[in-house]
Amino acid sequence: MTHRSLPAVGVLGVVVALVAGCGSKDAARPDSAAPAVSATASSPGTPSAASTSGGGSPAVTPAPVPPSAVPQGPIERRPASPPPVVLPKRPAGAPGAKQVVDAFKAAGLKVPHPKDRSVDCGPDGLGLGCSELIATDAVTVYVFPDETSARDIAETWGGQSYQRGAVVLNYLEARTPAADRLRYEKVLANLR
Repeated sequence: MTHRSLPAVGVLGVVVALVAGCGSKDAARPDSAAPAVSATASSPGTPSAASTSGGGSPAVTPAPVPPSAVPQGPIERRPASPPPVVLPKRPAGAPGAKQVVDAFKAAGLKVPHPKDRSVDCGPDGLGLGCSELIATDAVTVYVFPDETSARDIAETWGGQSYQRGAVVLNYLEARTPAADRLRYEKVLANLR
């Protein structure tokens, strides 16, 4: 339960307690008359007009609100939708991730279940700072805004990646045999 819902839960508890304590089984029927709640509250210990009139029922005073039902501090407001993710542009002359996947497909290499996950490049995702990202079951293609960023991430992934210019092939989540990896890398190296 978040801190934003606590005041609502407290108020709901008070309402349920009031309804349960003041209601009767006939109160739900529209033809029955429920006892009126006094609009003017008298101080505790002072008899109300209804209780001193002789035959009437005593006035109902509202129950005090417990301190846990009162909001403590400001209520946090969040925007209705997250701001759009702005990704860095890929360098001029560098192939796009889709172009690389299409080249693999044209060369007869497997690229099953391609998914554009470019939003994972941005601050709300993995935060790698890439420009484009397409993941397949065989290889994941990253395009970075510059060769330095591509080289840095390729070095981080060690022997599970291949870097050519601003493009990095990643095999971390794939079960691609080493012999097939060389074929993907050759296609990328020949891509202009």
